[in-house]
Amino acid sequence: MRITSSAGAQAHPTRWRAGTGRVVAGAALLAAVAFLPWLSGIDPALTVLRARSADQDPTPAQLTAVREQLDLDEGPFAHLSGWLAGLAGGDAGTSWVSGEPVLPQVMTALAVSVTLMLGALAVTTAVAALVCARTLRLGSRRGLRQRRAGTAAAVLAALPKFLLASLLATVFGVWLGWFPSQGWAGPQSMVLPALALGVPSGAMIGGLLDQSLPAAFNEPWARTWRAHGYAGGRIARTALRSALAGVLPQLLPTVVALVGGAVAVEKIFNIPGLGRLALDAAIAQDMPPLQTATLALVLLGVCAGFLIQAARHTLLGPALRDGALPALHPPRLTRPRSLPWVIGLCATALLTLVVAGLLRDPLYVETTARLLPPSFAHPLGTDSLGRDLLARLGHGALRTVGVALAVTVVSALAGLVIGTTAQLGAGLTEVVSTLPAVLAALLTTAVTGPSVWGAACAVCVVAWTPYAAQTAALLEQERASGHLLASISFGAGPAYLLRHHLLPAVLPALVRNALLRLPTTVLVLASLGFLGLGEQPPTPEWGRLLSENQPYAELAPWTALAPAAALVLLSFLAVSTTTWGRAGTRRRAPGPGPT
Repeated sequence: MRITSSAGAQAHPTRWRAGTGRVVAGAALLAAVAFLPWLSGIDPALTVLRARSADQDPTPAQLTAVREQLDLDEGPFAHLSGWLAGLAGGDAGTSWVSGEPVLPQVMTALAVSVTLMLGALAVTTAVAALVCARTLRLGSRRGLRQRRAGTAAAVLAALPKFLLASLLATVFGVWLGWFPSQGWAGPQSMVLPALALGVPSGAMIGGLLDQSLPAAFNEPWARTWRAHGYAGGRIARTALRSALAGVLPQLLPTVVALVGGAVAVEKIFNIPGLGRLALDAAIAQDMPPLQTATLALVLLGVCAGFLIQAARHTLLGPALRDGALPALHPPRLTRPRSLPWVIGLCATALLTLVVAGLLRDPLYVETTARLLPPSFAHPLGTDSLGRDLLARLGHGALRTVGVALAVTVVSALAGLVIGTTAQLGAGLTEVVSTLPAVLAALLTTAVTGPSVWGAACAVCVVAWTPYAAQTAALLEQERASGHLLASISFGAGPAYLLRHHLLPAVLPALVRNALLRLPTTVLVLASLGFLGLGEQPPTPEWGRLLSENQPYAELAPWTALAPAAALVLLSFLAVSTTTWGRAGTRRRAPGPGPT
């Protein structure tokens, strides 16, 4: 009773601390965006003038006129305060480039992006349901004997969204003519981009949920209900409700973040979304629309965070408040017998490709051999410049995997630390979750300059949010479990609780999430390099290979197939290896602690 009352007494200051975190994080982000033109070291008058008229050699008089017109000499603080003052009166200013009012542009783009995000959410839900359907069926009938390898989820989650978008637009938009391949004219225009965004996201959410369900089916209530003859459907629904509470926060950085982070798909389908508007404004240093779009993304992240948190509390019910949640211990499941052989075969294939590629020159250009199909001389074909794809794949392996692993490890550790500070970390996570990686890269490279490590730092700025959201959700559930409260009552200290309760409840799921997101990290790094913010050509890198060859996917599909297959193999190996290592083991239920 004492513990429950204490928790209730702490609820009010906790909400205040979370609100403070949201305000501070949002204000810091808006201030950083306001400083972008002055941090970049490029004259904002020159950038705006080029965006207006594409004049490559403006005269000093023209630059002076632009500075006077926009009051650029007043500095970022004056511009930010003036924009905020106008915003309080419902005026977000006018575009520095077009001269048109900003608020109607941003609201129209926001409506388009939110509609597209809702369509992607529907696809995500359907794909996630398909991924975990078998586990739900077997678990409800007490038929779980083998741990799922998660290969289907790993393969689908590794699919590059922009490559999938190009494929869907070509096949169903151009060849078959079933859906529009360009523009935003009605519900039919949403189908193909929603599929391109929702299939990888659904595979990721479904993979995480599929790995959480066996522990839910292993709870004491499930065994009791089966013994009393409860219907399998009712058992499955209750287990899904229990497992879904820990996975639900992933919707914010995975699906809601698509409002600002679907730039590549929006460009392929020519959709006037908020991501494109923010990117174009950032490149042109057009501050009023960029600041307004950033504010819209911040408010969207905070609102979505509130809704997701309310949904979680509804799923968990009064047990969360009363400290009566059961501990989720995964059952002892055997690994599939074929899994070691499949892992060995895929590892051998990937290693063979890399070693064979290292024996070739990745920079040799042969203009007479452009876009050649696979042959004995070029086993994976050639790209648009006549360079050997096998050579570029092999030489880019170490850099691609090394940088992506480093970014993933740093992001996961940062998310783990921030997720433990639930009061302040929640607001920071909601604000940063919807921040596009491209905008973070523009802010970062304005200080560090364009480089592979500058791009890596930019990705780390936003990539920690899924892990922080997951850590906070799992820790909240673990702290409300009966066995942890029992350990506290027996005198267990913070170090003991961290080592025997909290970290074992978080780390396995966190590692799985990180490995599922590894190919996405590669692609985000590649997109930054493609915009001139990261790895520069002609350096070979898997994500860059995809970006460079995506325009030729219809004419020469092998140019994009090779790096995409390498990413799929990498994701499959990462996920399958963790499944192999965890199969046949069970997390030991810790004792009550020292007395």
